[in-house]
Amino acid sequence: MDTCAPTSTRRLLGIDWGTSNRRAYLVDAAGTRLAERADDQGMLAARPDFAGSFARLLAAMDVDADVPVVASGMVGSAQGWRDIPYLDIGVPLEALPDCLVCIDDPRAGRPCLIVPGYAQRGAHVDVMRGEETQLLGAVALGRRDGWFVLPGTHSKWVLVEDGIMRRIATFMTGELFATLSAHGTLAPLMTGDDDDAAFVAGLDEARLGAPLSNALFGVRARVVTGAMPAAQARSFVSGLLVGAEFVAAGRAAPLTCIGSPALQARYARAAGHFGVTLAGLDPDRVYCAALARFLDRIPS
Repeated sequence: MDTCAPTSTRRLLGIDWGTSNRRAYLVDAAGTRLAERADDQGMLAARPDFAGSFARLLAAMDVDADVPVVASGMVGSAQGWRDIPYLDIGVPLEALPDCLVCIDDPRAGRPCLIVPGYAQRGAHVDVMRGEETQLLGAVALGRRDGWFVLPGTHSKWVLVEDGIMRRIATFMTGELFATLSAHGTLAPLMTGDDDDAAFVAGLDEARLGAPLSNALFGVRARVVTGAMPAAQARSFVSGLLVGAEFVAAGRAAPLTCIGSPALQARYARAAGHFGVTLAGLDPDRVYCAALARFLDRIPS
């Protein structure tokens, strides 16, 4: 691991720096949250002045000068502060603290250690940035084996065996749902409230295995022919997209969801419908558990 970061009195600031949003956590050696801050200064808003955005965040949180900083997510992408090379999925998650890359930009006021993402190569190419830190936290909390789903803009399904990722599969579920809600022929229909029966109907449609573009057009066809009320279209599409993930994954078990309470509830509903038992982990808890692992390996 790069050692250009200043040492601390066993505290660390971790920044989950995504595309649109950013969240920072100040933790102690046990991973206990001492302070946190969330803002809209994700990669898109911060570029090209990542150093300035970083310095303003630390000033706003009044972080002592001797506290090291670790950042994960899109900040380490080609569009981020610096393009950090991906690790191969064969690198154990517990080796992440030894693979941090230091950015020492004078404009930032102090160095920042960037967590690299992971790449899956071969027949099924896939990548992740940010989720690897949550998975390290899950491993730190004793979840060393099984399937994990990390829902969001790009939903990640990851098979972990003894703390090593064996397979990554990414689904553009959140992005597709947002795009369909805002643009195209389905957008005027995507305004209804949550409807559990319609969500389950969408799961059942996904189970039939029709090509997704065909199944999505079928939503409009149902509405215009009167086979489905327009108010149910939004939940039906949600069920169709989430269901497509479960159909592709098969009977992935044991399955753990790392996501917000709302997303955990939605995926638990789908998992139950597909005969899969799903356990939940709080994303803040796993992130802070990972930060404790990073801090443990930073020289004091």
